[in-house]
Amino acid sequence: MKFSTPVLLVGNGPVDAGAMALARPLCGAVVAADGGVQAALAHGVQPTAVIGDMDSCTPDVRQMSDIKITEISEQNSTDFEKCLGIINAPLIIGLGFLGGRLDHELAALNALVQSPQAVVLVGETDLVFRLPKTTHLTLPIRTRISTFPMGKVAGVTSTGLAWPLDGLTLAPDGQISTSNRTTAPDITLTNPDQPLLCILPRAHLPATLKRFIS
Repeated sequence: MKFSTPVLLVGNGPVDAGAMALARPLCGAVVAADGGVQAALAHGVQPTAVIGDMDSCTPDVRQMSDIKITEISEQNSTDFEKCLGIINAPLIIGLGFLGGRLDHELAALNALVQSPQAVVLVGETDLVFRLPKTTHLTLPIRTRISTFPMGKVAGVTSTGLAWPLDGLTLAPDGQISTSNRTTAPDITLTNPDQPLLCILPRAHLPATLKRFIS
């Protein structure tokens, strides 16, 4: 399922109006992950496609002729993972994957660091993405920025942060790096292909996307 512009992917978790208003204008097509179609429709947004095992998709949605249903019945992956395996787009912005059930949120973050896709997940207060090899961001000074390792991480470097990441070994069961802040308008993070997440306030979604679509 190939797209030439950013895709809005809606999951079956909490989707608030503010997140939808922020993300929808930045995307072309809208795709739902299984029951996320109900969340999208509740905000007046009709997906062009629904992907998943269809255990949360209501019968009335299945009968909508202008929504393409891609049913994948296997249970070894989440609906989010199924979507990431099918969608081919320059960028995916995901709503409905943060907040709600903690196990679903953790599964989404686990999928996020394993996928080669460019994906930004947006929640009620924050956004999160996997740090690529090099990230340049322009943010207001004193912006809250956190990095969270989903595995052992070493060799990361940074500029423009109050507490530099250089020389640190990070791990989910060891040292992490949350609640950092920027000390300059332009910051740089390097990450040699490791499972490291970057978390920012969601108000900085436009600035974050410049890193992916510039």
